[in-house]
Amino acid sequence: MRSSALGLIIGLIAGLALAFGGFSEFLIVLVFGAIGLVIGKVVDGDLDITRYVGGDRRRGRR
Repeated sequence: MRSSALGLIIGLIAGLALAFGGFSEFLIVLVFGAIGLVIGKVVDGDLDITRYVGGDRRRGRR
């Protein structure tokens, strides 16, 4: 299983654990699912966030 799919599943489960029932809780689960998906994409290498976390400075490029 790819890390992005696993991250999405973990995010959805975490969202369900925090909020159970109703529309606002559905939105919380949706946000956690999106966070899990993004983390999984970063782990897979499909999403490069070095520009946002300052990775270029560590490599000597400014």
